Amino acid sequence: MALTSEATTLWFGSLLEGNGTTSLDSSDAAEFPVTWQARSEGVSGQTNPEELLGAAHSACYSMAFSNALSQAGHVPESLQVTAAVTFQPGEGITGSHLLVSAKIPGIDEAEFQRLAEDAKANCPVSKALAGIAITLEAGLA
Repeated sequence: MALTSEATTLWFGSLLEGNGTTSLDSSDAAEFPVTWQARSEGVSGQTNPEELLGAAHSACYSMAFSNALSQAGHVPESLQVTAAVTFQPGEGITGSHLLVSAKIPGIDEAEFQRLAEDAKANCPVSKALAGIAITLEAGLA
């Protein structure tokens, strides 16, 4: 069965002077303020589409990598995944860099890297981001 998740943004005013809020509707977990300044320059206390995309990418990759490791007989003790999504005004979203630090008992470096790359390629959010560069930096802690 397919699951559809929803988020809503309510925007007021022009792009440069306006502002809005983005709500996570399906979970009712949070509401975030958004502005063009937060997106193009970074503003403390406000989010932007790239940060939200990074949250989706890091969560999805964590699940995909955990699954790949478990299927290979290496249940991870912990995975810390950061997705750094880059936005260039006038150009758009240009990339997502996955930074992974993992504690996995009994795995060798070659298998770890192979499974990390496989998860990057097969994570559903990575597949949805096929039009941008996705890079990976993964290490064992």
